[in-house]
Order: sequence, then structure tokens, then C-alpha cells
Amino acid sequence: MKGESMTDKKMAGKNLNQKIKELDEKVAWFSSDDFELEKAVKEYEETLVLTREIEEDLKNLKNEIEVLDKDFSKDVI
Repeated sequence: MKGESMTDKKMAGKNLNQKIKELDEKVAWFSSDDFELEKAVKEYEETLVLTREIEEDLKNLKNEIEVLDKDFSKDVI
């Protein structure tokens, strides 16, 4: 897809749990002995992209749950 970064392409095939695990690892990197100031901007940008994807995934799950709940409520009444 035009305008898609490598991070976007890499994240496309991951599920929510994998994304959350990767986010945890990225956040931990910032306080680890492996932290390098030169890499911090790139890591920060990747972390933002990952965070946005997780937020979008959670929003979609919430919408699915609300639809299922609404359908279930109709069936019960």
C-alpha cells in the first residue's frame, strides 16, 4: 500500500496480544541498559504507531461486543 511504512506492514499481521507484548517490550527498552539516544526517536515513533493500532483494535473489539450485546438483549426480551 502506498504511504505504508515498514512498521505498518510489520504490524498488519499481528494480533492484539502480540501487539501488546511488543508494546511492553518497547516501553521496557526505554529504561533498559540497551537504551541508545540515537535510536530513541525511531523507537518512539514505532511505539506511537503500535499504540494507535492497539487503540484501534480495542475500539473495534468494543464495537463488536456492543453489537453482540445488543443482539443478545433483543433475543432475551
